[in-house]
Amino acid sequence: MRKPAALALALVIGLVGAVAAVGVMPRAPRLTAQSSGDTALAAAVRAAVPDPEGHRGLAVAVLENGQVRSAGLGDRDPAGRPVEPGTPFEIGSIAKVMTGMLLARQVATGAVRPDEPVGATLPELTGPAREVTLAELASHRSGLPRLATSVGDLVSIWWANLTGGNPYAGQDAGWLVDAADDEEPGDGRGQVRYSNLGMALLGQALATRAGTSYPELLDRELLRPLGMTATVLATDATALPSGHAEGSTAGGRAVDAWVGDGYAPAGVGSWSTVEDLARLLGATLAGTAPGADAATGRFTEDDSRRVGYGWFTTRYGDREIVWHNGATGGFHGYLGFERATGRGVVVLGNTARGVEPIGLRLLGVPARDADGDGPPLPVWISAGLGVVLTFLGGLGLLGATRRAPDRLTLAPAVAWAVLYLGLGHRLGDWSMVPGWLWPVGAGLSAAGIALATYRWRGLPPLAGAPPWRRLTSAAFSALLAIGAAVVIAA
Repeated sequence: MRKPAALALALVIGLVGAVAAVGVMPRAPRLTAQSSGDTALAAAVRAAVPDPEGHRGLAVAVLENGQVRSAGLGDRDPAGRPVEPGTPFEIGSIAKVMTGMLLARQVATGAVRPDEPVGATLPELTGPAREVTLAELASHRSGLPRLATSVGDLVSIWWANLTGGNPYAGQDAGWLVDAADDEEPGDGRGQVRYSNLGMALLGQALATRAGTSYPELLDRELLRPLGMTATVLATDATALPSGHAEGSTAGGRAVDAWVGDGYAPAGVGSWSTVEDLARLLGATLAGTAPGADAATGRFTEDDSRRVGYGWFTTRYGDREIVWHNGATGGFHGYLGFERATGRGVVVLGNTARGVEPIGLRLLGVPARDADGDGPPLPVWISAGLGVVLTFLGGLGLLGATRRAPDRLTLAPAVAWAVLYLGLGHRLGDWSMVPGWLWPVGAGLSAAGIALATYRWRGLPPLAGAPPWRRLTSAAFSALLAIGAAVVIAA
C-alpha cells in the first residue's frame, strides 16, 4: 500500500473510531426533572443551581419561622431511583460540628476543660501532640497536619483517590493514636489551619474520657436527645443505611463509601438525611441542642471568618452565616444558618460537585458572593487531566509511527494510545469539559493504530541502542501499563 493510500485509510478508520466511541464517551451526571417533597422548595432549589451538570441528586431542607420544608431532586443512583427527603447521604466533614458540640457538652457538664491537654484525656498519646489542648483541636488551631503524613499513609490516600476506593480502610482508633504520636504541632499552632487529624483526635479523646466508643458517645449525647434516628456512623461497608444514595465523582465515576473508625469524629462513615440535619440546625439555633454553644465564633481566622468548636462563621457583606460543609469521594454537603433571620438550610448531593453555592443562595446570600471564584483548582486540574490523557496517547502514537526505529518502540506506543484513553475516561472531570472531546481523542488513537499497523511490516524487531537497555525500558513501560490497567479496571 502506498503512503497516501495508508494516510487516507487511517483517516477513515479514525473517523469511524470517533463515531463508534460516541457510544461509550464519558457522560457526567445531570440533575433530572424528577422531584419529591415540597414542590415550591424543589423549584427554588432548581433556580439556585448554577449548573445542573455534575449533580445527580440533591436533598434539601429549609428551616424558617420554626418550620422545616424539605425536598428531593434528581436521582439517588445511576438506575434513576428518585431522591426523597428521607434518603441518607454521606455527609463527610459536616459531622465535625457534632464532634465540636460533644466538646461543648462535656465542658458544660465539667467532664473536661477546653484548655486541657489532649494527652490528659487520651493517656495512650505520648508524642508531642499530647500538649495540644482540646479547644485547639476543635477550632483547627492545633498545628497538626490535615491528615497523618507518613509516606505509607500518603501513598494509600493517593491510590484510593486514583481508583475511587476508601482511603480510610483499616484505620481504627488505635491506628489514629499511633499516627498522631508521629506528628508534631508545627509553627502554625494557634492559627486556624484545617485538620482532619486534629478533629478525629478530639473525638477519640472525648470518647476515652467518657469510657465508651465515639459512635456510642455521639448517639448517647447528641443523636438520641435530638431524635436524629436516621443519622448513623458506618465503621464498615456492611453498616451503610438502607435506601442510601450512591455516590460518584462529578464526572460520573462510581466510588466506594468512606468507612472507618479512626477518622469517624472528623466525618468518615457519617450518613444522615436533610430532615435529621434540620433537627440539628433548629435545636442549635434555639440553643436547646446539647453543646449548642459550639457554634459561637471564638477564634478569628481572617477579616471575614471566625471559628468555634467545629462550626465556622463567615461574613458576607452585612450578613453572618454559621456553617460547615462536607466532601467525600462521591458526596458533597452543606448546612448553615443565619442567627439574625433564624433561617437555616441543609443541602446534600450524591456527587463530588460542590453544593455550597446552592445553600448560600437559599439563605439569601447574593450570587456574586455565593458562587465565589468558581470551581476550586483541583477540579480544573482533574478536567485538564482528562483532556490531556485523552489526546496524549494518540498524539504520541502518531509521532512514534514516523520515528520508531523498531517494533519494540512501536508496540508500547500502541498500548499507551489505548491506556491513556482509558485513563482519561476514568480520571477526567467531564462535568467541566465537554464529553465529546473523548471520542475525538479515540478517533486520533484509532488513526494512529492504523498507521502503526502499516509501518509494522517494514520495521525490525529490535534496532538502535544496546538490547539490554531497550528491553529494560520496555519492561518498565509494561509495569506502568499494568498499573494503568488496574486504575482503569478499578
